[in-house]
Amino acid sequence: MSAKKPRVVADSPDMMVLEFLADRVELLPWEVTVSGADDVDGIYTYSHPHTNGAIMDRLPGIRIISNYGVGVDHINVKDAADRGIPVGHTPGVLNGATADMGMALLLAAGRRLADGDRYARSPQFLVHDPGFMWGHEVHSSTLGIVGMGAIGQTVAKRAKAFDMDILYYNRRRRPEAEEAVGATYASLDELLAKSDYVMLCCPLTAETQGLIGAAELAKMKPTATLVNIARGGVVDTQALYEALRDKVIWSAGLDVTDPEPLPRDHPILKLDNVTIVPHLGSATLQTRSKMAENSVENLMRGLRGEALLNQAPVL
Repeated sequence: MSAKKPRVVADSPDMMVLEFLADRVELLPWEVTVSGADDVDGIYTYSHPHTNGAIMDRLPGIRIISNYGVGVDHINVKDAADRGIPVGHTPGVLNGATADMGMALLLAAGRRLADGDRYARSPQFLVHDPGFMWGHEVHSSTLGIVGMGAIGQTVAKRAKAFDMDILYYNRRRRPEAEEAVGATYASLDELLAKSDYVMLCCPLTAETQGLIGAAELAKMKPTATLVNIARGGVVDTQALYEALRDKVIWSAGLDVTDPEPLPRDHPILKLDNVTIVPHLGSATLQTRSKMAENSVENLMRGLRGEALLNQAPVL
């Protein structure tokens, strides 16, 4: 007689995740988190469903919560820790891909790639005009990185190759980053005032929720670009819209928004000086495959009561 499979609630993971699971667990629909059940062994979060203590209490048998991705702002990690439930996530494997996206958005917004693409496809493009559609230099400019964790440091390495001067703001100084890429620590106000490009790489926490609002945007240069590869909630969306509309800052490049997705009639979507992609920071075949592999490994280790590959800390 075969052993009973662990029962795991999941929110519709993709085929890659299912291949790594390889029928090792019995998957239950996310609706079970509402109805509750005593015989569920774990939770797997794929597309950032909110997971709090009330859900955990409705599933009193869970031994692990495994997240597909590094950000766990949708999971109340403290609630889980209070109940002795480890939360797995996948840092490290997506640093390079996310940093690549940050630089792609920086370049796209700074050099007006989306705007240029639309114009090049339009009937209005009849002759090359050297005096038209100027952008701003990226090389030899100043980049301010907010959040000098693993992703921020990976961004800094790329920026160094563009001969950018690098400022950073973080909860604590990062001497290793200062030495590796010549980054200079600055207060948030100083960073905003001096940077030509500001890139947000920090996690979403109570401290960083709404970190960039109208007052912060007003401190930036009118020629500056804001790039967000963190979480949408780090930025006040209405304030950003008004700053872009009123030319308080020059442009923005957004991988994430708040809410996500934005309502289809949101006015920021009508602006030409913002480049938006649908949360594609880690969206490469190689990185997503490794995320799937690691998140499933975390799940299986948690179900067996073993140490996880990576356990999310309580922030």
